[in-house]
Amino acid sequence: MEKLYQKMNQVGVSSLVFGIITIVFGIGLGIVMIVNGARLLGGKREITF
Repeated sequence: MEKLYQKMNQVGVSSLVFGIITIVFGIGLGIVMIVNGARLLGGKREITF
């Protein structure tokens, strides 16, 4: 029974760590997308046809 509790603890900790990494990666990617979108909108007036 003790092995089961240890395994459940390991799985819980790894899930928590993976969730934190996913959140950080998502926030970073979102910031990059916002910056690139702002740059595209800012450079829109320089385009001539």
